[in-house]
Amino acid sequence: YNENTESTQASTYSYKTVEYKDFNKSISFDIWDTAGQELYRAVAKNFYINASIGILVYDIKRKESFEAIKNYWFEELKSSGEDNMIFGVAGNKCDLFQQEQVTEEEGKKFAKSIGAVFHLTSCKESIGIDELFEECGKKYLEMNKLIDSKEKGKIHLDKDKANNNNNNEGKKKKCC
Repeated sequence: YNENTESTQASTYSYKTVEYKDFNKSISFDIWDTAGQELYRAVAKNFYINASIGILVYDIKRKESFEAIKNYWFEELKSSGEDNMIFGVAGNKCDLFQQEQVTEEEGKKFAKSIGAVFHLTSCKESIGIDELFEECGKKYLEMNKLIDSKEKGKIHLDKDKANNNNNNEGKKKKCC
């Protein structure tokens, strides 16, 4: 945390690797912090197309930042990310709770309504950030384990099979 850091202009990049012993896997998160201002919205989309996990961050001191994630950013990421995108919601600057305009309950209620992981966070005090990433990654691994187990043993048929039900010639089996 650097107190003199300016607001994000367009985007910044960082990464974080989290180990998941229960899954015997690790996830390397490519983190694109895109500017939330309307001026940068067209550029920001390039950074989250086909994303697997999206974390919506709002400033607990600014009601308008919370309204922006509810009324714009959630749908924007949902329409551009993977079909089963995992969401996290972070109420940032929880160290300044005396100045809050958005309560923890409001944040939790929104997160629950979209099936997201929720955490209050503080970059300055390093609160809740690791837990947020750990939970989002765990949810991602659990979902993909479930998808993999549902897909095992299934045979997917191509168009020829579907269109020629009574004709054994030209039928092909595909495995996914």
